[in-house]
Amino acid sequence: MITWVLYDIKNDKARTKAAKLCKQAGLYRVQYSVFLGTVDSHEKDTLSLQLEEQIDESQDKVYIFTMSKNELKNASLLGQAFDKKMVTDEIRALFF
Repeated sequence: MITWVLYDIKNDKARTKAAKLCKQAGLYRVQYSVFLGTVDSHEKDTLSLQLEEQIDESQDKVYIFTMSKNELKNASLLGQAFDKKMVTDEIRALFF
């Protein structure tokens, strides 16, 4: 399933760890605090648990969204939706 992870984590060390966990799960960074990629249900649940361990629930925010490829193709990308320096061909292929 196509999975988005978006976060706003205050602590630098926890934020760096969150990025590392997203990459280890096979997601690609599309903005500094936004990751996108394809993972299975088990991998998504594992990542969710790992991110939950990193955050301070009193101040941090993490969103994990899943969608089908058709739903992704219906997404609207406005302006400079992705940081072009970070986006890989794998991510571009999901949209086009």
